[in-house]
Amino acid sequence: MTREAFLARLREGLRGLPPQALADIIADYEQHFADGEAAGRSEAEVAAALGDPDRLAREVRAESTMTRWREERSPSAAGAAVFAVLGLGAIDILFLLPLLMGVAGVLFGLAIAVVACFFAGAVVFAAGPFTDPPGGPLTAVLAGIGVMAGSASGGALLTIVGIGLMNALVWYGRLHYRLLKPALES
Repeated sequence: MTREAFLARLREGLRGLPPQALADIIADYEQHFADGEAAGRSEAEVAAALGDPDRLAREVRAESTMTRWREERSPSAAGAAVFAVLGLGAIDILFLLPLLMGVAGVLFGLAIAVVACFFAGAVVFAAGPFTDPPGGPLTAVLAGIGVMAGSASGGALLTIVGIGLMNALVWYGRLHYRLLKPALES
């Protein structure tokens, strides 16, 4: 395969990445070809040593979305990283998709519960002085503050757990490629 054919397939596989990231990646692989030619290797030898450009594009895309997740920590970056890891292989989809759907469902349910408890605490806090609750109005106000503080703590803990799970998913994606790379190259 020639340099131009290799780079064209790589560009096609990386379509949709930010232009600067795409330019950096292509420049890196052009440098591989230049270094190989300087060492006396042909374009076909360098292309064979680099591997399948379609596979490289999938790996680079997955790594790019995982890097974006580490830098941004936003829901869209998290979603992109999840789908990048899921795109690593059909077997992984059969294993990861049900697991991720279950974990996402539990996290979503807990998030709804935290928000509901926070608003329930706010209602108890606000209504306490105007009603005759057991223990008196001061007890209701303090109980409302306690429930809201507990909900805020639960939300913070839920956020930390979500970030930890996302980092574990990124780690799994990297481990996946380290383990499968020799099998893909042979």
